[in-house]
Amino acid sequence: MTDDPSRRRILRNTGVLTGAALLSGVPGGPAGTAHAAPSAGGSSPVVELPAGRLRGAVEGGLTVFKGVPYAAPPVGPLRWRPAQPHPGWAGTRDATAFGPSAPQLYREGGDPVLGNHGAPPFSEDCLTLNVWTPGADDAGRPVLVWIHGGGFISGSGSLPQYSGETFARDGDLVVVTLNYRLGPLGYLYFGEEGADGNFWFTDQLAALRWVRDNIAAFGGDPDRITLAGQSGGALSVAALAGARPTGRPLFRRAILQSPPLGLHIPTRAESLERSATYLDILGAKNVAELRALPWPQLIGATIEMFRRTGRWGYWSTPFLPVLDGVTLTRGPADLLLTGPGADIDLLIGWTREEAAFAFALSEPYAAATKEQVLARARDTFGARAAEAYTAYEEARPVDVLMDLIGDDLFRMPGIDLAERRAARGRPAWAYQFDLPTPAYGGQLGAAHCLELPFVFHNFDKWAQAPFLAGLNPRIRDGLAGAVHASWISFVRSGDPNHGPMPDWPRYERGSRTTMRLDSVTAAVDDLAGYWRRLRRPTANRAVS
Repeated sequence: MTDDPSRRRILRNTGVLTGAALLSGVPGGPAGTAHAAPSAGGSSPVVELPAGRLRGAVEGGLTVFKGVPYAAPPVGPLRWRPAQPHPGWAGTRDATAFGPSAPQLYREGGDPVLGNHGAPPFSEDCLTLNVWTPGADDAGRPVLVWIHGGGFISGSGSLPQYSGETFARDGDLVVVTLNYRLGPLGYLYFGEEGADGNFWFTDQLAALRWVRDNIAAFGGDPDRITLAGQSGGALSVAALAGARPTGRPLFRRAILQSPPLGLHIPTRAESLERSATYLDILGAKNVAELRALPWPQLIGATIEMFRRTGRWGYWSTPFLPVLDGVTLTRGPADLLLTGPGADIDLLIGWTREEAAFAFALSEPYAAATKEQVLARARDTFGARAAEAYTAYEEARPVDVLMDLIGDDLFRMPGIDLAERRAARGRPAWAYQFDLPTPAYGGQLGAAHCLELPFVFHNFDKWAQAPFLAGLNPRIRDGLAGAVHASWISFVRSGDPNHGPMPDWPRYERGSRTTMRLDSVTAAVDDLAGYWRRLRRPTANRAVS
């Protein structure tokens, strides 16, 4: 793919990725309010927390605690209420099994690209997290908190592919994954008196506060927390950057993988319209009637919400965050520019063919006419739609629509955030994941989500994911080793550079350097310069 048909790219550094290097550091930090307690015989590690005592397990040389509640179950009268503190428990709570995942749509075998992204058991009592640590001691290790994506409707912190074991073992990190409310249970907005919107946000905020207050007992440093996420999870990371906690900041560094910053985040009025559509689907008059319905019926209405809210040429998102003026006051990207978010170290990136994930295997989109694509391009480029179409066609003739959608939703808003951070003297590290998958005859390219197994470096956990079929193991493992090590380096130091990786400068206004992650990795100056210049300043927000 030629990103800039008008000029040659400038390669700052080149080099073949050869694998991960072991990273070392001197961990340390203040002790927290929770404490580790030695276990009898050492086979069942136990920690003492303010909420109660937890017993975990040793797995593969790591100490693991699963299904740890971080907030009260959001059931009964707490459905569609902000997350509430957990009351704690008496005695020793078993933490050797994952808690249920948030209720979501489920189809055996999953989708043809990613496979399953959430599996039973499901329950509204889902506000739990999981911890992997080299030791529940006082080592004060850096902490990585992972927020899964899934279009705001799917996913789980207990999925095998999001296991924290590789990061904990390879980076000497404490890793936390979490579940939060999804779909209608997490994203509907009713404007009720005394109840804000964005229940998903209140869940994640409660989890982050739990980590800050308790992670020292698991060998972590509450002053060295990195919050990371992909897709909807990356949007969550940006949104949480605006939180103003008392005491310690909630996190110091952020990793945004394919954040859909081009989404239009609806206002209260727009969200109430969506909620009215949802009520109509279920034949309910108000939220009180919805509270009387079982969750499978609530989740089942998602299918009709897709049909009623979808628009041709746009990534379908039946449920969205809301600018409620309380939990979310501005667009997520803006929260990384001023206030507490401005001081957060940032690593941000996207894949080259993001939208292929949703559109490449769709027959209706494959049959789209030039006139249809031009009409969609006018939403972004207005009177310059024909010029933009020609530019995209010269770059990749058969994928104009997918490249346009991917740029609108992911790449160009990500570049815009890097530009604005650099202008304020807070540059970010930027990357573009370019390695294509040969699956489905190469139709997917470097699709949305493809970087995930490379980041976690755990292909054995992704064995059922169709989009990984046919990758050359040598190239795959070499790239994964280098990417995984870069993420570890960033968590530990705030800088993704490490030995085998070519020099990775930050995204500055003078050079606009982006690291291209591929079979041969290179730092490229102004990778998307042509497309950045083509777009009008006011036309970099997609409308969902």
